[in-house]
Formats: sequence, C-alpha cells, structure tokens
Amino acid sequence: MIIIGEKINGFIPKTLAAINARDEDYIRFIAQGQKDGGANYLDICAGVAPEIERETMEWLMQIVQDAVDLPLCLDSSDPQVLLDMMPFAKRPGILNSVSLEEGKCEAILPAIADTEWCVVALTCDSTGLPGGPKAKFELASKIIGKANALGIASSRIFIDALVEGIATKEDSFLSFSEAIRLIKAEYPDVHFTSGLSNISFGMPYRKAINMQFLALSMAAGMDSAIMDPMSADMQATLHATNTLLGNDEYCMEYLQAYRGGLFDARPA
Repeated sequence: MIIIGEKINGFIPKTLAAINARDEDYIRFIAQGQKDGGANYLDICAGVAPEIERETMEWLMQIVQDAVDLPLCLDSSDPQVLLDMMPFAKRPGILNSVSLEEGKCEAILPAIADTEWCVVALTCDSTGLPGGPKAKFELASKIIGKANALGIASSRIFIDALVEGIATKEDSFLSFSEAIRLIKAEYPDVHFTSGLSNISFGMPYRKAINMQFLALSMAAGMDSAIMDPMSADMQATLHATNTLLGNDEYCMEYLQAYRGGLFDARPA
C-alpha cells in the first residue's frame, strides 16, 4: 500500500488551529509521526481562505520538508495553486488533483508531462459526480487518455473513484469497488486511492466504517490510501488485510509493525 498521510490538512480542526497559530512544533510533530507510521507521501492542504492559501501552503511545505525527507502530495482545488507550489517542493511528489472539470487537465497535465510528478485523478466533471461505475470508468478513461497522450505513464496516475457517503448512498462502496474493477481491467498499471473518511461522513463511530472500507477496498484492488498513519486502528487494519490477501510472506510485515508499536494506542 502507498500511504498518503492525511493529517497536515486545514480541514482537520486541530491542524487548522495549528496553522492559524503558526504552531511549527505541532506541524513537525504530525509530519514525523506520519513518517514513523510508514507514510510514503505527506498530503499538504492549507484549508484556508483563497487569498492566503499560497502563503500558507508555502509555510507548511517549508516546515514539513525541514522536518522529514518525504515527497509531498500537494492538495488544492485550484490547479494554479498546485502549479505555483511545485517549485517549492524539494523532490517530485503528487498533485492532488485533476478531473474533467473545465480547465483542470489542461492546466496540470502538460506541466507534469516531462517531470517525475504523479497526479491524483478524480472521476468527476463539471456536471458533478457520475451516476455509477460505468460512468466513473468512462471519466477515468478520458483522463488517462489525455495523460498518456502527453507521455505521462499510467503508473503515475492515482485514480480516486470518489466514494460517496454511505449515510446517503447505501451502495456507495459497491459502486466504488466495481469502478476499480472496471478501470483496473483496462488500465492495470494505474494506482487507486481514496480518502478513507469520506464514506463515513454523517455516521456515528466513524472509524468502524473507515476500517472496514480500507480492508474491503484493498481486497477490491485499491493500492493507496489517504489515511492517518498515526492511528493504531488503521495500522492494524492495513497490516492485517495485507497479510490476509497473501501479500505478506510469513506475516513478517505484520509482526514487524506490531513489534514496532504501530498497533499500540498512542496520542494522535
């Protein structure tokens, strides 16, 4: 699994409070904690007003890159912000995200074509979320086609099939997993990712749903997750699932994670 650490995100109240207070120590703490939890990338999302987003993103990037040596996943709904932040990254990472919303592919894909940057591609367009797995497949195919035409290998694309909240759409996971199956059959080299907490929005005891969503999605072919690697529950779920899927010879990774304390309860 490719883990994208989710905690440096201004849409998380505790992180937003640290951003507003310019609390460098807390940002360093969660950067290091996510690295220790096995994160491959750290998501950087300012979650602030547009007029201060660039300044905030640059500040976060500087603090995080001084604290840990991990590539970043730059996260903004504004493609120009992503482009403006690329020069501040010490090494290529991931841009989150593109979609078929007007102008996004045209802005981002040519900018990363001759680089080592990867991209998260959302299965949506200017009309909103698609109606089902086949529609998601068609949208993903269009984005992959645009990227491939520019020389961007499918292996540099992370498809987010946009799981919806189970509270309002009871077949949300079924649609998500079927979309993965359809896309993976046609484009075996692409990666699949998702923000784990999206599916449980509006539900009580959300972590129970998030944990099962991670396990079921891994079984369906998802090989990346935007998640909290500082959570013992999520670590246990990830490693147990990886072992049950036959990806962990002699359970060595599971045992190493357990002995390393990743399953122990500790403050987030």
